[in-house]
Amino acid sequence: MPRTAVSTLVSPVPRAADSDRRRTSASAVLRSVLEHGPVARSTIARFTGLSPASVTEHCARLAELGLVRESAQPRRSGGVGRPHVPVDLDDTGFLVGGVHVAVPYTTVALLDLRGRVVARRELQHERTDPGWVLARAAEGLSGLLAGVPGRRPLGVGVAVGGWVDRETGSVVEHELLGWREVPVRELLGTRTGLPVHVDGHARALVNGERLFGRARGSASVLHLFVGNVVDAAFATHDEVHHGPRSAAGAIAHLPVPGGTEPCPCGRTGCLQVELSERTLCRRARAAGVIGSTNPMQVVASAAAGDAVARRLLVERSRTTGRAAGLLMDVLNPETVVVTEVGVIHFEDCLSALREAAGKDRSTAVEPTSFPDSVLAVAGGSVALDVVFRDPLGASAEAI
Repeated sequence: MPRTAVSTLVSPVPRAADSDRRRTSASAVLRSVLEHGPVARSTIARFTGLSPASVTEHCARLAELGLVRESAQPRRSGGVGRPHVPVDLDDTGFLVGGVHVAVPYTTVALLDLRGRVVARRELQHERTDPGWVLARAAEGLSGLLAGVPGRRPLGVGVAVGGWVDRETGSVVEHELLGWREVPVRELLGTRTGLPVHVDGHARALVNGERLFGRARGSASVLHLFVGNVVDAAFATHDEVHHGPRSAAGAIAHLPVPGGTEPCPCGRTGCLQVELSERTLCRRARAAGVIGSTNPMQVVASAAAGDAVARRLLVERSRTTGRAAGLLMDVLNPETVVVTEVGVIHFEDCLSALREAAGKDRSTAVEPTSFPDSVLAVAGGSVALDVVFRDPLGASAEAI
Protein backbone atom coordinates (compact mmCIF):
# COMPACT_ATOMS: atom_id res chain seq x y z
CA MET A 1 0.00 0.00 0.00
CA PRO A 2 1.46 3.40 -0.90
CA ARG A 3 2.62 5.53 1.98
CA THR A 4 0.24 8.37 2.80
CA ALA A 5 1.83 11.77 2.42
CA VAL A 6 2.10 13.72 5.67
CA SER A 7 0.22 16.99 5.46
CA THR A 8 2.30 20.11 5.77
CA LEU A 9 -0.72 22.02 7.12
CA VAL A 10 0.20 21.53 10.77
CA SER A 11 -0.52 24.04 13.51
CA PRO A 12 2.13 26.74 13.33
CA VAL A 13 4.51 27.27 16.19
CA PRO A 14 3.58 30.50 18.00
CA ARG A 15 5.75 33.29 16.73
CA ALA A 16 7.48 35.88 18.89
CA ALA A 17 5.52 38.58 17.08
CA ASP A 18 2.24 36.91 18.11
CA SER A 19 3.36 36.79 21.73
CA ASP A 20 4.42 40.44 21.63
CA ARG A 21 1.08 41.38 20.11
CA ARG A 22 -0.87 39.57 22.84
CA ARG A 23 1.26 41.18 25.52
CA THR A 24 0.84 44.65 24.03
CA SER A 25 -2.92 44.24 23.61
CA ALA A 26 -3.38 42.93 27.15
CA SER A 27 -1.35 45.85 28.44
CA ALA A 28 -3.50 48.34 26.51
CA VAL A 29 -6.69 46.80 27.92
CA LEU A 30 -5.43 46.82 31.51
CA ARG A 31 -4.17 50.41 31.21
CA SER A 32 -7.56 51.46 29.84
CA VAL A 33 -9.31 49.81 32.79
CA LEU A 34 -6.91 51.56 35.20
CA GLU A 35 -7.53 54.97 33.64
CA HIS A 36 -11.28 54.74 32.94
CA GLY A 37 -12.75 51.95 35.05
CA PRO A 38 -15.44 50.98 35.71
CA VAL A 39 -15.65 50.94 31.93
CA ALA A 40 -17.62 49.05 29.31
CA ARG A 41 -15.79 46.62 27.05
CA SER A 42 -17.11 48.52 24.02
CA THR A 43 -15.52 51.70 25.39
CA ILE A 44 -12.22 49.90 25.92
CA ALA A 45 -12.37 48.81 22.28
CA ARG A 46 -12.86 52.42 21.22
CA PHE A 47 -9.98 53.68 23.39
CA THR A 48 -7.53 50.96 22.38
CA GLY A 49 -8.48 50.36 18.73
CA LEU A 50 -8.85 46.64 19.43
CA SER A 51 -11.81 44.65 18.17
CA PRO A 52 -14.70 44.04 20.62
CA ALA A 53 -14.00 40.30 20.42
CA SER A 54 -10.34 40.84 21.30
CA VAL A 55 -11.23 43.09 24.23
CA THR A 56 -13.70 40.51 25.53
CA GLU A 57 -11.08 37.79 25.27
CA HIS A 58 -8.44 39.86 27.08
CA CYS A 59 -10.87 40.92 29.81
CA ALA A 60 -11.78 37.27 30.40
CA ARG A 61 -8.11 36.31 30.72
CA LEU A 62 -7.30 39.26 32.98
CA ALA A 63 -10.28 38.38 35.17
CA GLU A 64 -9.11 34.76 35.34
CA LEU A 65 -5.73 36.00 36.51
CA GLY A 66 -7.33 38.22 39.16
CA LEU A 67 -6.42 41.59 37.68
CA VAL A 68 -9.88 42.83 36.66
CA ARG A 69 -13.44 42.06 37.76
CA GLU A 70 -16.92 42.95 36.65
CA SER A 71 -18.37 45.99 38.34
CA ALA A 72 -21.22 45.34 40.73
CA GLN A 73 -23.55 47.82 39.06
CA PRO A 74 -24.61 47.13 35.45
CA ARG A 75 -25.20 50.24 33.33
CA ARG A 76 -27.65 51.00 30.55
CA SER A 77 -26.63 52.86 27.43
CA GLY A 78 -29.25 55.54 26.74
CA GLY A 79 -31.81 53.59 28.69
CA VAL A 80 -32.47 51.02 25.95
CA GLY A 81 -31.25 47.49 25.28
CA ARG A 82 -29.56 45.13 27.65
CA PRO A 83 -27.48 46.76 30.41
CA HIS A 84 -23.76 46.28 29.96
CA VAL A 85 -21.57 45.12 32.84
CA PRO A 86 -18.47 47.33 33.07
CA VAL A 87 -15.10 46.00 34.18
CA ASP A 88 -12.86 47.53 36.80
CA LEU A 89 -9.44 46.92 38.25
CA ASP A 90 -9.46 44.23 40.93
CA ASP A 91 -7.41 45.87 43.65
CA THR A 92 -8.40 43.42 46.39
CA GLY A 93 -6.17 40.43 45.66
CA PHE A 94 -2.72 41.34 44.43
CA LEU A 95 -0.07 43.61 45.92
CA VAL A 96 3.47 44.55 44.99
CA GLY A 97 6.33 45.16 47.34
CA GLY A 98 8.24 48.43 47.12
CA VAL A 99 11.76 49.07 48.39
CA HIS A 100 13.43 52.47 48.20
CA VAL A 101 17.02 52.64 49.40
CA ALA A 102 17.97 56.16 50.52
CA VAL A 103 21.20 57.16 52.22
CA PRO A 104 19.95 57.28 55.84
CA TYR A 105 17.19 54.66 55.65
CA THR A 106 15.28 52.18 53.51
CA THR A 107 11.55 52.45 52.93
CA VAL A 108 9.66 49.18 52.49
CA ALA A 109 6.02 49.22 51.42
CA LEU A 110 3.11 47.31 49.94
CA LEU A 111 1.08 48.91 47.14
CA ASP A 112 -2.13 47.83 45.46
CA LEU A 113 -2.67 47.82 41.70
CA ARG A 114 -3.74 51.47 41.77
CA GLY A 115 -0.41 52.52 43.23
CA ARG A 116 -1.91 53.21 46.66
CA VAL A 117 0.26 52.47 49.68
CA VAL A 118 -1.33 49.76 51.83
CA ALA A 119 1.47 49.53 54.42
CA ARG A 120 5.00 50.85 54.86
CA ARG A 121 7.93 51.09 57.26
CA GLU A 122 11.17 53.02 57.43
CA LEU A 123 14.27 51.03 58.37
CA GLN A 124 17.12 53.20 59.61
CA HIS A 125 20.59 52.27 58.39
CA GLU A 126 22.90 51.21 61.17
CA ARG A 127 25.29 50.26 58.37
CA THR A 128 25.11 50.48 54.60
CA ASP A 129 26.76 47.33 53.27
CA PRO A 130 24.35 45.98 50.66
CA GLY A 131 23.91 42.49 52.07
CA TRP A 132 22.77 43.87 55.42
CA VAL A 133 20.53 46.57 53.92
CA LEU A 134 18.79 44.16 51.55
CA ALA A 135 18.39 41.47 54.22
CA ARG A 136 16.64 44.01 56.42
CA ALA A 137 14.45 45.07 53.50
CA ALA A 138 13.41 41.45 52.92
CA GLU A 139 12.56 41.04 56.60
CA GLY A 140 10.57 44.28 56.53
CA LEU A 141 8.56 43.18 53.50
CA SER A 142 7.87 39.81 55.12
CA GLY A 143 6.54 41.56 58.20
CA LEU A 144 4.27 43.80 56.14
CA LEU A 145 2.91 40.85 54.14
CA ALA A 146 2.13 39.00 57.36
CA GLY A 147 -0.17 41.88 58.26
CA VAL A 148 -2.33 41.48 55.13
CA PRO A 149 -3.30 37.80 54.99
CA GLY A 150 -5.01 36.77 51.79
CA ARG A 151 -3.21 39.33 49.62
CA ARG A 152 -0.79 37.85 47.07
CA PRO A 153 2.47 39.56 46.10
CA LEU A 154 3.18 39.87 42.37
CA GLY A 155 6.78 40.88 42.90
CA VAL A 156 9.06 43.50 44.40
CA GLY A 157 10.21 46.77 42.90
CA VAL A 158 13.43 48.37 44.12
CA ALA A 159 14.28 52.03 43.49
CA VAL A 160 17.77 53.33 44.26
CA GLY A 161 19.63 56.52 43.47
CA GLY A 162 22.89 56.60 41.57
CA TRP A 163 23.69 54.47 38.54
CA VAL A 164 21.25 51.56 38.35
CA ASP A 165 21.25 49.01 35.52
CA ARG A 166 17.66 47.90 35.02
CA GLU A 167 18.51 45.02 32.68
CA THR A 168 20.86 43.26 35.11
CA GLY A 169 18.98 44.39 38.23
CA SER A 170 22.16 45.80 39.74
CA VAL A 171 23.44 49.02 41.26
CA VAL A 172 26.48 49.87 39.20
CA GLU A 173 27.56 52.73 41.43
CA HIS A 174 26.13 54.67 44.35
CA GLU A 175 28.84 56.92 45.74
CA LEU A 176 27.06 57.96 48.94
CA LEU A 177 26.21 54.39 49.93
CA GLY A 178 29.56 53.06 48.77
CA TRP A 179 27.87 50.47 46.54
CA ARG A 180 29.64 49.11 43.44
CA GLU A 181 28.25 46.40 41.14
CA VAL A 182 25.70 45.17 43.68
CA PRO A 183 23.41 42.40 42.29
CA VAL A 184 20.26 43.69 43.99
CA ARG A 185 17.85 41.51 42.01
CA GLU A 186 19.75 38.36 42.89
CA LEU A 187 20.27 39.20 46.56
CA LEU A 188 16.71 40.30 47.28
CA GLY A 189 15.13 37.64 45.06
CA THR A 190 16.94 34.90 46.97
CA ARG A 191 15.66 36.24 50.29
CA THR A 192 12.06 36.93 49.24
CA GLY A 193 11.43 34.18 46.71
CA LEU A 194 9.67 36.76 44.52
CA PRO A 195 10.41 38.34 41.13
CA VAL A 196 12.49 41.46 41.78
CA HIS A 197 12.78 44.44 39.43
CA VAL A 198 15.28 47.24 39.96
CA ASP A 199 15.56 50.77 38.56
CA GLY A 200 16.77 54.26 39.40
CA HIS A 201 14.38 56.27 41.55
CA ALA A 202 13.87 59.13 39.07
CA ARG A 203 12.90 56.64 36.35
CA ALA A 204 10.71 54.78 38.83
CA LEU A 205 8.83 57.97 39.64
CA VAL A 206 8.33 58.80 35.96
CA ASN A 207 6.53 55.45 35.73
CA GLY A 208 4.51 56.26 38.85
CA GLU A 209 3.50 59.64 37.46
CA ARG A 210 2.44 58.29 34.07
CA LEU A 211 0.46 55.42 35.61
CA PHE A 212 -1.11 57.05 38.66
CA GLY A 213 -0.20 60.73 38.77
CA ARG A 214 -0.37 64.09 37.05
CA ALA A 215 1.61 62.94 34.01
CA ARG A 216 -1.00 60.37 32.96
CA GLY A 217 -1.69 60.92 29.27
CA SER A 218 1.22 63.32 28.80
CA ALA A 219 3.19 62.82 25.58
CA SER A 220 6.54 63.50 27.29
CA VAL A 221 7.58 63.79 30.91
CA LEU A 222 10.73 64.99 32.66
CA HIS A 223 11.17 64.04 36.30
CA LEU A 224 13.75 65.74 38.51
CA PHE A 225 14.54 64.12 41.88
CA VAL A 226 16.35 66.24 44.47
CA GLY A 227 17.30 64.47 47.69
CA ASN A 228 20.74 63.44 48.88
CA VAL A 229 21.08 62.12 45.34
CA VAL A 230 20.07 64.39 42.44
CA ASP A 231 19.08 62.78 39.16
CA ALA A 232 16.58 63.01 36.31
CA ALA A 233 14.52 60.82 34.00
CA PHE A 234 12.74 61.43 30.71
CA ALA A 235 9.90 59.52 29.06
CA THR A 236 8.15 59.91 25.72
CA HIS A 237 4.97 58.02 24.81
CA ASP A 238 5.24 55.75 27.87
CA GLU A 239 8.85 54.79 27.11
CA VAL A 240 11.45 55.86 29.65
CA HIS A 241 14.86 56.55 28.16
CA HIS A 242 17.52 54.41 29.82
CA GLY A 243 20.50 54.65 27.50
CA PRO A 244 23.39 52.14 27.38
CA ARG A 245 23.49 50.21 30.64
CA SER A 246 20.77 52.50 32.01
CA ALA A 247 23.19 55.38 32.56
CA ALA A 248 20.81 58.12 31.33
CA GLY A 249 19.75 60.81 33.79
CA ALA A 250 23.08 61.29 35.56
CA ILE A 251 23.10 65.02 36.24
CA ALA A 252 24.93 65.09 39.58
CA HIS A 253 27.92 66.91 38.12
CA LEU A 254 26.17 69.55 36.06
CA PRO A 255 27.82 72.89 36.97
CA VAL A 256 25.78 75.40 38.95
CA PRO A 257 26.77 79.02 38.12
CA GLY A 258 27.97 80.66 41.31
CA GLY A 259 28.10 77.35 43.19
CA THR A 260 30.55 77.19 46.09
CA GLU A 261 30.29 73.63 47.41
CA PRO A 262 33.35 71.41 46.85
CA CYS A 263 32.53 68.13 45.13
CA PRO A 264 34.33 64.79 45.60
CA CYS A 265 34.98 64.86 41.84
CA GLY A 266 37.46 67.69 42.47
CA ARG A 267 35.37 70.53 41.06
CA THR A 268 33.27 73.16 42.81
CA GLY A 269 29.57 73.84 42.39
CA CYS A 270 28.33 70.51 40.99
CA LEU A 271 24.54 70.22 41.06
CA GLN A 272 24.31 67.36 43.56
CA VAL A 273 26.55 68.87 46.20
CA GLU A 274 24.82 72.23 45.85
CA LEU A 275 21.31 70.76 46.23
CA SER A 276 21.79 67.68 48.40
CA GLU A 277 19.87 67.35 51.64
CA ARG A 278 23.21 67.05 53.42
CA THR A 279 24.16 70.51 52.18
CA LEU A 280 20.74 71.92 53.11
CA CYS A 281 21.03 70.54 56.65
CA ARG A 282 24.61 71.72 57.09
CA ARG A 283 23.62 75.24 56.07
CA ALA A 284 20.62 75.09 58.38
CA ARG A 285 22.80 73.97 61.30
CA ALA A 286 25.32 76.73 60.57
CA ALA A 287 22.45 79.24 60.69
CA GLY A 288 21.18 77.82 63.99
CA VAL A 289 17.91 76.60 62.45
CA ILE A 290 18.27 72.93 63.39
CA GLY A 291 20.69 70.68 65.24
CA SER A 292 20.28 67.52 63.20
CA THR A 293 20.79 66.03 59.75
CA ASN A 294 17.06 65.60 59.06
CA PRO A 295 15.81 67.85 56.22
CA MET A 296 12.23 67.51 57.47
CA GLN A 297 13.25 69.53 60.52
CA VAL A 298 14.14 72.40 58.17
CA VAL A 299 10.66 72.05 56.69
CA ALA A 300 9.11 71.99 60.15
CA SER A 301 11.03 75.13 61.19
CA ALA A 302 9.93 76.92 58.02
CA ALA A 303 6.32 75.91 58.63
CA ALA A 304 6.61 77.26 62.18
CA GLY A 305 7.63 80.67 60.86
CA ASP A 306 11.44 80.53 60.85
CA ALA A 307 12.41 83.02 58.13
CA VAL A 308 15.93 81.63 57.72
CA ALA A 309 14.66 78.09 57.18
CA ARG A 310 12.16 79.39 54.65
CA ARG A 311 14.86 81.33 52.80
CA LEU A 312 17.12 78.26 52.62
CA LEU A 313 14.29 76.23 51.11
CA VAL A 314 13.31 78.92 48.61
CA GLU A 315 16.93 79.33 47.48
CA ARG A 316 17.24 75.58 47.03
CA SER A 317 14.04 75.49 45.00
CA ARG A 318 15.27 78.36 42.84
CA THR A 319 18.52 76.51 42.06
CA THR A 320 16.47 73.41 41.30
CA GLY A 321 14.40 75.52 38.89
CA ARG A 322 17.51 76.68 37.05
CA ALA A 323 18.59 73.06 36.62
CA ALA A 324 15.10 72.13 35.42
CA GLY A 325 15.22 74.98 32.91
CA LEU A 326 18.48 73.70 31.42
CA LEU A 327 17.00 70.21 31.01
CA MET A 328 13.81 71.67 29.53
CA ASP A 329 15.90 73.54 26.94
CA VAL A 330 17.41 70.25 25.80
CA LEU A 331 14.38 67.93 26.05
CA ASN A 332 11.36 70.23 25.57
CA PRO A 333 9.00 68.05 27.64
CA GLU A 334 5.26 68.54 27.83
CA THR A 335 5.25 67.99 31.60
CA VAL A 336 7.90 68.46 34.28
CA VAL A 337 7.50 66.86 37.71
CA VAL A 338 9.85 67.77 40.56
CA THR A 339 10.37 65.86 43.79
CA GLU A 340 11.98 68.22 46.32
CA VAL A 341 10.94 68.88 49.93
CA GLY A 342 10.49 72.65 49.67
CA VAL A 343 8.45 72.43 46.47
CA ILE A 344 6.28 69.72 48.02
CA HIS A 345 5.40 71.74 51.12
CA PHE A 346 5.47 75.45 50.27
CA GLU A 347 3.82 77.46 47.50
CA ASP A 348 6.57 80.09 47.48
CA CYS A 349 9.14 77.36 46.84
CA LEU A 350 7.08 76.11 43.90
CA SER A 351 6.76 79.69 42.61
CA ALA A 352 10.55 80.19 42.88
CA LEU A 353 11.10 76.94 40.99
CA ARG A 354 8.73 77.89 38.19
CA GLU A 355 10.16 81.39 37.88
CA ALA A 356 13.74 80.08 37.66
CA ALA A 357 12.73 77.43 35.13
CA GLY A 358 11.25 80.11 32.87
CA LYS A 359 7.96 81.98 33.17
CA ASP A 360 7.15 81.96 29.47
CA ARG A 361 7.35 78.20 28.97
CA SER A 362 4.20 76.35 27.99
CA THR A 363 5.45 73.30 29.89
CA ALA A 364 3.52 72.40 33.02
CA VAL A 365 5.91 72.31 36.01
CA GLU A 366 4.38 70.47 38.95
CA PRO A 367 5.43 68.95 42.28
CA THR A 368 5.28 65.20 42.74
CA SER A 369 1.81 63.65 42.76
CA PHE A 370 2.77 61.63 45.86
CA PRO A 371 3.84 64.14 48.51
CA ASP A 372 3.16 61.85 51.47
CA SER A 373 4.43 58.60 49.98
CA VAL A 374 6.93 59.42 47.26
CA LEU A 375 9.63 56.93 48.30
CA ALA A 376 7.18 54.08 48.80
CA VAL A 377 5.59 54.82 45.43
CA ALA A 378 9.03 54.93 43.78
CA GLY A 379 9.81 51.38 44.84
CA GLY A 380 6.35 50.03 44.09
CA SER A 381 6.19 51.71 40.69
CA VAL A 382 9.17 49.69 39.45
CA ALA A 383 7.13 46.51 39.91
CA LEU A 384 3.80 48.01 38.82
CA ASP A 385 5.34 49.21 35.56
CA VAL A 386 6.22 45.58 34.81
CA VAL A 387 2.68 44.45 35.69
CA PHE A 388 1.00 46.98 33.41
CA ARG A 389 3.46 46.33 30.55
CA ASP A 390 3.07 42.55 30.70
CA PRO A 391 0.00 41.67 32.80
CA LEU A 392 -0.24 38.14 31.42
CA GLY A 393 3.34 37.26 32.28
CA ALA A 394 3.67 39.18 35.54
CA SER A 395 0.46 37.85 37.08
CA ALA A 396 0.94 34.30 35.83
CA GLU A 397 4.15 34.05 37.89
CA ALA A 398 2.15 34.63 41.07
CA ILE A 399 -0.54 31.99 40.42
